[in-house]
Amino acid sequence: MLTRSSHVLIWVKNIHKAVADFRQLGFTVEYVTTEKKSKNALIWFEQGAIIELLTSPPNPQRFKWMIDLFAGRGAGKRMIRWSQQGEGFCDLAVVSDDFDNDLLALKVSGIKMCRTIPWRRTKPNGDKTKFHFVYPRTDSLPFIISPYQPSQRPDKVDHSNGATSLAKINMTVRKEDWDTVWMLLGQDPVMNLEYGPKTQIQNIELAGLNNSLPTEKLHGTQLNQQFSK
Repeated sequence: MLTRSSHVLIWVKNIHKAVADFRQLGFTVEYVTTEKKSKNALIWFEQGAIIELLTSPPNPQRFKWMIDLFAGRGAGKRMIRWSQQGEGFCDLAVVSDDFDNDLLALKVSGIKMCRTIPWRRTKPNGDKTKFHFVYPRTDSLPFIISPYQPSQRPDKVDHSNGATSLAKINMTVRKEDWDTVWMLLGQDPVMNLEYGPKTQIQNIELAGLNNSLPTEKLHGTQLNQQFSK
């Protein structure tokens, strides 16, 4: 499969507070749409996986049926989990360079999927992009996205804290999810997969980070300096 880690998702209660905090930590953070409307913001790197901050409406359980109707059965449970578990790592997006065939391979292997959703986005500067995404019905599994068309990755990214790339994603995987997660990410050198009671990101390591980051600004996450090899 032509898949690899794309976005590490961090759920936050207040997107504007989170953007301000991560900027104070020395990250360049971009809202995905106009600041007033945006519920997502991105921390880009010049290559590899990136970090996405996101929030969701309060009491998402009230809208579960609407989410399932829009994105397919199982999508609502995923979004409820994001908010109920509190601030911190909530999900992982996996990008596929062969979206249709990889999606078919997952279905053939017995993985039940929600509905494929086409999405469009306009940045604050007016640049537009489009992509597709689809959630597995099992809400603990990473979800699949297609590449942005056109790409929105900046040519040059400068974080004042020195971070240059997301060097390692340390993730535990429960036994029931292992085969699927390995199918998606087992060949990705950024991923460090270990068995655990839950499928979830434990921490990430950033190459180039010049200082440890204060936990009170990290919104329930662990962002570490890259460990020596």
